Amino acid sequence: MQTQINFEEGVEAIISRDARYARDAYFFVREALDVAQRKFGKGGGKPAKDRPTHVTGQQLLEAIRAHALEQFGPLTLMVLEEWGIRRGEDFGEIVFNMVESSLLGKTDKDSREDFKGGYDFFEAFRKPYLPKGKAAQSKPAEPVS
Repeated sequence: MQTQINFEEGVEAIISRDARYARDAYFFVREALDVAQRKFGKGGGKPAKDRPTHVTGQQLLEAIRAHALEQFGPLTLMVLEEWGIRRGEDFGEIVFNMVESSLLGKTDKDSREDFKGGYDFFEAFRKPYLPKGKAAQSKPAEPVS
């Protein structure tokens, strides 16, 4: 139970210095990391407590996509936007905020760049829930700022 308290305290410290992302986003990414470790880890089983399985940024993005769709279904885009997440790079920022706070580890090969261009949010989170005729249509135009 001590680990959970340390994680919560670490997230609160992150948010106090970087308020771009909601508290729940950090807990969600941590859950998705567990999903990624089970899916992509050697043998596909649960990682050992003392040696967590390393996953790449792209593997984590895939696990985030699957976990988000499972947890939030057609509301996924709305939830992510509420948390301040609008692109794959936002997940990278969350991950590296946790790395810099010693909540997660990384290898020398890991970087924020690993999260660039992972997937289009409309294609990944909205399109699966559109009626077949609508899904075949192109992505809506981006609003002009």
